[in-house]
Amino acid sequence: MAQPASAWGSDAVADMLRALGVPWVPLNPGASFRGLHDSLVNHLGNRDPQMLLCLHEEHAVSIAHGWAKVTGRPLAVVLHSNVGLMHGSMAIFNAWCDRVPMLVLGATGPVDAAQRRPWIDWIHTAQDQGALVRHFCKWDDQPASVPAAVESLLRANQIATTAPQGPVYINLDVSLQERPEAAPLAVPPVARYRAPPAPVPAPALVAEAAALLRGAQRPVVMMGRLSRDKADWDRRVALVEKLGATVLTDLKAGSAFPTAHPLHGPPPSGFVTPEMIQVLRGADVILALDCVDLAGVLKLVWAGEDPPARIIRASLDQLVHNGWSMDHQGLPPADIYLLCAPDAAVAALLAELADLPARPLPPAVPRAALGPTPDGEIGLPELAAALQGAIGDAPATLVRVTISWSGPLWDFAGPMDFLGGDGGAGLGSGPGLAVGAALALRGSGRIPVAVLGDGDFMMGVTALWTAARYRIPGLIVVANNRSNFNDELHQERVARTRGRPVENRSIGQAIAGPDLDIAGLARAQGAVGLGPVSDPAALPALFAEALRQVAAGHFVVADVRIRPGYEVGSAAGMMQRGAKA
Repeated sequence: MAQPASAWGSDAVADMLRALGVPWVPLNPGASFRGLHDSLVNHLGNRDPQMLLCLHEEHAVSIAHGWAKVTGRPLAVVLHSNVGLMHGSMAIFNAWCDRVPMLVLGATGPVDAAQRRPWIDWIHTAQDQGALVRHFCKWDDQPASVPAAVESLLRANQIATTAPQGPVYINLDVSLQERPEAAPLAVPPVARYRAPPAPVPAPALVAEAAALLRGAQRPVVMMGRLSRDKADWDRRVALVEKLGATVLTDLKAGSAFPTAHPLHGPPPSGFVTPEMIQVLRGADVILALDCVDLAGVLKLVWAGEDPPARIIRASLDQLVHNGWSMDHQGLPPADIYLLCAPDAAVAALLAELADLPARPLPPAVPRAALGPTPDGEIGLPELAAALQGAIGDAPATLVRVTISWSGPLWDFAGPMDFLGGDGGAGLGSGPGLAVGAALALRGSGRIPVAVLGDGDFMMGVTALWTAARYRIPGLIVVANNRSNFNDELHQERVARTRGRPVENRSIGQAIAGPDLDIAGLARAQGAVGLGPVSDPAALPALFAEALRQVAAGHFVVADVRIRPGYEVGSAAGMMQRGAKA
């Protein structure tokens, strides 16, 4: 395919983004990529890709993160020089820990010192800018010519989208972008540089694993980071039903198995609950599908002793482990290690067990509902029930939940029902992730909903301006407890250990005096702000109005004042009762 006549180096970069099928480019402007900015606007006409103007670099990355969680495909984020990269680095770390693909394009003042403008080009030029994020990117590069930049983009896209996926970083010298080109550059056939299919497991190991599962009396399947593909979802259900296995799922990852299914064990949680420990202690064979912290779970269940259960592990994650970031967690034991994508393992095992009839399903066990919040306050049970009541049968995607969320509050019936956590557990990601997921879901008929804490919302509130600017409909419910409450619990534990007054735990933690005007802050970004509401009886009307506004094309924030405290089964609730956090 011939490239349109290009007069400048940055035109070739823009042409490559179009050829790679990148639809959107979230960015916050900066002079270091003024050449690329011009190429996106005046060379490509600001379409295919279209720029998404953001008010902060961290939001730009978080929006791309939310998009990737829905689609499995990368956006190209552009960050201004070293300062923009430092702003965006926390969000890049989240994307890295969450294993989502992303093309991060950076820029620098002239590498050639003789071409730098006084002062500003010097402080915005780094000797090795990629070093800022190298430990939590799959690959980085700083090409020195236009042909090298074209190849760099091809390689970056291939690496980012190869399992296990992750962000990559390309730093573009401003001189490269603004260099005149004597002749048009041919755009390579990008299909010849696409990512390879995820590797399949070795047949001999599949047969060995299938034999273990055939003989299992109490198999357990632990599901972690799995695909959003409906066919993969159906194969997981079919394999579990053949085995009669108990399934455990994790709120740190997206929905992987129907939570109301009779073979789903205790409700999903972001933390190991006593009920999960009981299930795992009774297992004779465990099939672990790319679990986020398999070693930590096994250590907790068996108190550091060697697990008696036979363990089959399916994951590619070790391919991106390095010595800087500890996101790889502990080293888990495995009797059979299938070095492959977890859904490839499911497909192979299902084929190997094709002759095995599905076992009769046990009767569904009704789950005990969480009780009402005392004293007429709003707790998460009331919030979740009212929100589900307002949504009814309409398809919805729960983008994020606050740390105080508990598994029994919401059932997941399909792969798009819940998108999981942010990977790196850094506050401020929630609003950007919600906007990015809403962008990916726009026009799908699904309602994007995020339930965020007040601290997370406040750190990322200006991401909502981008949603308002580009008419991206969605809903954020702020579970507003007016505190950094998780840290209150930490301070309480320290005080109890040291014999000091626990009533001081809120000092330096409470977000009150004055209270935040959450709805007003949303309106200041051009979104619809509703609330605050503190009476449970007002919730149905609040959510009905919120969903009416979403249907009209608006991004909505609803401020719900909830009692401080965590529900049983939530990660922080476990910590509150003394479990190790």
